[in-house]
Amino acid sequence: MALLQGGRQKVCQLLKSHVTRQSSVGQRFFSAEPAPKESDDDSITVAVNPFKGHRLEPPSRDVQTNKTELLDMFETMVRMRRTEIAADLLYKQKLARGFLHLADGQEAVPVGIEAALDFKDSMIQSYRDHCTFLGRGGSVKELFAELLGKKDGCARGLGGSMHMYKREHNFFGGIGIVGEQCPLGAGLAFAHKYRNDGHVAMTLYGDGAANQGQLYEAFNMAAIWELPCIFVCENNHYGMGTAERRASKSAAFYTRGDYVPGMWIDGMDSLAVKQGVAFAKQFVLKNGPIVLEMDTYRYHGHSISDPGSTYRTRDEISGIRRARDPIEHVKTLLIENNFAEGSDLKKREKQIKREVEADIEAAKKSEFPPIEDLWNNIYKDGLGAKLRPIEISKPKIQL
Repeated sequence: MALLQGGRQKVCQLLKSHVTRQSSVGQRFFSAEPAPKESDDDSITVAVNPFKGHRLEPPSRDVQTNKTELLDMFETMVRMRRTEIAADLLYKQKLARGFLHLADGQEAVPVGIEAALDFKDSMIQSYRDHCTFLGRGGSVKELFAELLGKKDGCARGLGGSMHMYKREHNFFGGIGIVGEQCPLGAGLAFAHKYRNDGHVAMTLYGDGAANQGQLYEAFNMAAIWELPCIFVCENNHYGMGTAERRASKSAAFYTRGDYVPGMWIDGMDSLAVKQGVAFAKQFVLKNGPIVLEMDTYRYHGHSISDPGSTYRTRDEISGIRRARDPIEHVKTLLIENNFAEGSDLKKREKQIKREVEADIEAAKKSEFPPIEDLWNNIYKDGLGAKLRPIEISKPKIQL
């Protein structure tokens, strides 16, 4: 009881210290700089598209990078792209079932985020979560095993496409309900502040969730308590089949926090994302929440049932590929700075494709979960409850 009372007192003190802050918060402008990183012999400076700030001064558009980082970004994004393409094929072959929301085209967002954070920072995502899972250190085999409903999957075959999960790296999943992850992300940020551990919570949602009431409740609570929460709107410009301009009176999502500062970032450039998120991490640790809008684009439709070409033209999709593809951008930087030959990068792409194919075969060989898993995680001891034709307390199906 004394321990419980002590915990309650700590929460009350934490909240009281932030409710009594200055009432002029809406007029403040903030600045924060990312922590400096060690120099590298192959380091270069790349100018990214300018950031746009709302109630803050954005960071410099000049980003430091190096050969090792660019090669890692290239390989990671290629692996993500091949994984998404292969997942699409598995569903069309009816080897995987349920829902499927692909993120090919959006790979720069998770890659840039992870370049600025570490796995002690928390992450929660919407149902478009495959690439986020891989960025958090998940394996391709775990991902495909989950899609196939196998016990070697990241959620033991019980979650499927929308519920990737990696607790040991503080990835709290894909969430299947639109916008539901936003207040949960604020809760993760509260935990970091309570522990005073110097880490932050990344809360990602799409432009289709940007008008959800619960998002603004989360903004308000995070702002009152000055929680270290980075809200990220992955704006791929279409909520299902509805263009942002038709669904939102204001599509400048980085400004939609009103009293919460925000920033627009080129979400097709992994270096811009890295710079923006590094800035945001330092910012929220000092000042409270921020809203980042990642301007990105998905090549596939909203889900496996959406051809993706009824509400936009094929010319639009191919035009984005030619002008802004995140993999081609990094590939160009590697070649132009003499960090790699185009032929070598092509060989690496083919090798990654073979590795993904091997992971698929390994996932297919994994076993299905035992039948008992149908009633696990419902009641601790079964409690004698019955569900025809299953008796929960007995590890068998009664036919």
